[in-house]
Amino acid sequence: MVNSGTLHDGYHTLVERVYFEHTDLSGVVYHARYLDFLEHGRSDYVRLLGVHHKEMSAGKFGESLAFAVHRMEIDFKAAARIDDVLTVETHRGTLKGLRLSFKQIIWRGDEVVLEALVTVVLMNPQGRPRRYPKALLELLSVA
Repeated sequence: MVNSGTLHDGYHTLVERVYFEHTDLSGVVYHARYLDFLEHGRSDYVRLLGVHHKEMSAGKFGESLAFAVHRMEIDFKAAARIDDVLTVETHRGTLKGLRLSFKQIIWRGDEVVLEALVTVVLMNPQGRPRRYPKALLELLSVA
């Protein structure tokens, strides 16, 4: 069974373990690997809300669509290390125009490792930004 995390009221949590592949030679998580953890959290959150990337691409909302990261603000608070168990917390998105922003926090126990604000836009296959269809906004709980 695949672990897609847990939905809570207004947010989602996903537990991930740090493996050797995530670290540099000193056993500390390489900074770019945190982007993977954040992506896993956002993707599993929207999947559990009923938004499936494969269906979006197939035109479920009227045309082929995909999320594209527009901006990331990341504040590194502590270093995660090999074998740490991390919890990726993703909070319900906030929509402003064409931009949907998610607040994300990576925890190791009760210690904050990283805080991020990730803004995504909806794109068609030609790379043009699209407005969020009402049905998609309803699934994302930001309508």
